[in-house]
Amino acid sequence: MGNKQICLCSQSESRALLLRNFGIDFIQKSADFDEEKITTSIAKDFVYTASKGKLEAAVNQFGLEIPLLCADTVIAAADGSILRKAKNIEDARRILKIQSGSSISIVSSIHFRSKDLLFTDISATHYYFAPFEEDDLETYLQSGLWQGKAGGCMVEGFCKKYIQSVEGFESTAMGLQVESLLPWLKLGYKNV
Repeated sequence: MGNKQICLCSQSESRALLLRNFGIDFIQKSADFDEEKITTSIAKDFVYTASKGKLEAAVNQFGLEIPLLCADTVIAAADGSILRKAKNIEDARRILKIQSGSSISIVSSIHFRSKDLLFTDISATHYYFAPFEEDDLETYLQSGLWQGKAGGCMVEGFCKKYIQSVEGFESTAMGLQVESLLPWLKLGYKNV
């Protein structure tokens, strides 16, 4: 991206890793937005509302001197219910057991805004998992790596060996569909 820089408005290490892996120059700071006030139970509506709310908060807090990138991700279980970030280890165990031997959709929404451009995208990656081994699940739970992850899921980590099939980009599942964003990054610098 040359010397063009964006602001990743997220504390997510996975999102930062994706931007680094795609060679995108960025700074990282989180905008204050309370997702708990979102009441919808539809995954795509939830992530859209959350990433839009984060963008509005970021514009208010940081301005548009550099383009802003906000995102949100949730997991939709096979029954359509939203699996959000686990509140504690018992909640993580419950959420991960729902995914074991089942299908999930990881739904991510992004909002990218510069002075001249607003780009929004909602994407999903669909997985079918083999049943998780109990000892392996307990080791993962004790590691704490599930913390801060939608549905406690790490498709690049714990869940990877249980994937039986996948449709979609791994980046979407990691919380930031960079492939959808790349063409718009160039446009986002127009007149900046």
